[in-house]
Amino acid sequence: MSASQPPQSSPSSEPHGPRQGSDTPTLLVKIFGKDRPGITAGLFDTLAAYSVDVVDIEQVVTRGRIVLCALITPPATDGATEGDLRATVHSWAESLKLQAEIISGTGDNRPRGFGRSHVTVLGHPLTARSTAAIAARITSTGGNIDRIFRLAKYPVTAVEFAVSGTATEELRTALATESAGIGVDVAVVSAGLSRRAQRLVVMDVDSTLIQDEVIELFAAHAGCEDKVAEVTGRAMRGELDFEQSLHARVALLAGLDASVVDKVRAEVRLTPGARTLIRTLKRLGYQVGVVSGGFTQVTDDLKERLGLDFASANTLEVVDGKLTGRVVGDIVDRAGKARLLRSFAAQAGVPLAQTVAIGDGANDLDMLNTAGLGVAFNAKPVVREAAHTAVNVPFLDTVLYLLGITREEVEAADGLVD
Repeated sequence: MSASQPPQSSPSSEPHGPRQGSDTPTLLVKIFGKDRPGITAGLFDTLAAYSVDVVDIEQVVTRGRIVLCALITPPATDGATEGDLRATVHSWAESLKLQAEIISGTGDNRPRGFGRSHVTVLGHPLTARSTAAIAARITSTGGNIDRIFRLAKYPVTAVEFAVSGTATEELRTALATESAGIGVDVAVVSAGLSRRAQRLVVMDVDSTLIQDEVIELFAAHAGCEDKVAEVTGRAMRGELDFEQSLHARVALLAGLDASVVDKVRAEVRLTPGARTLIRTLKRLGYQVGVVSGGFTQVTDDLKERLGLDFASANTLEVVDGKLTGRVVGDIVDRAGKARLLRSFAAQAGVPLAQTVAIGDGANDLDMLNTAGLGVAFNAKPVVREAAHTAVNVPFLDTVLYLLGITREEVEAADGLVD
């Protein structure tokens, strides 16, 4: 909220207090200055002498400076005038070395327009130039910025714009194009209760939850890293589909002693912020799962270590203490990940519209498009273009900000006793 505009508030279908018509006289009282305890109570105690009704309030504190706005009705006390109220408020403000401004007018805030959206901007850092570009693009789509507030100051700067007046999909498309060239990540989601109700988060494992590719860790112990990389390259060029490439790569592990599983588990490196993401989601009541084109020998361990609710992956066959070079059971491929997301949601009792999927590769696309919110995490260009939103900073917990969870809430959740 700027100092030159009245505070914005969300309309309510069941307003408390008298409804203000567009022609009803109102006064906007604005207080500026150094913040300290008691300012809000002091202002309203001063106004109480004039029996005014409070129509709206908004307060912002930035670097120790307060901007307090109150939209009120004119004085209702017998014999009191607007001039009396003005003089009293200015006198009170001066006694506290604050500045006061009182603006006469009519009515309340204009109703917010259609197409309400939350626009989350992640910058590392967030520059004035990128902020200007985002704001200008919102305006160019016909949108109005109703409110801005900060979600986090570390590990990235995250701010949220409440926008109305333009369709969410149109805004998402426009800002995706803009953000690609200015070095920030932008997520656009529809406003409403469903955003807070997304109660299941499912993520890919390799290069998402963890920094590694598990097949490459196994290959390093088998001495066939180059051959595995060659097969991976063929799959990326479209010469092999996922299932073909999986079988070809796993075949290279034939004869490897099964004891290598413990070594690979020890070598797995979690992505920065992974523990914070999962811990916070769990403490806030979310269910969390993983799906992987990797192997249950690793995902089962991650499920136990991180307290995950769901985990599914391919399973390496072991016979007589040796890897056979085959997998057993159903293959978890691109379609399989989407199928498992639906299965997890059904088990959790969560509608698909209230699920979040996170992944980085082309085999995650079906899952990302099936979820209510699909997040491309440090993903390939084709995935970034197809997902609902993209995160391109190396901290997995920044996904929390896309859900409207602030850094303060993360820290508060850390203070809860499990």
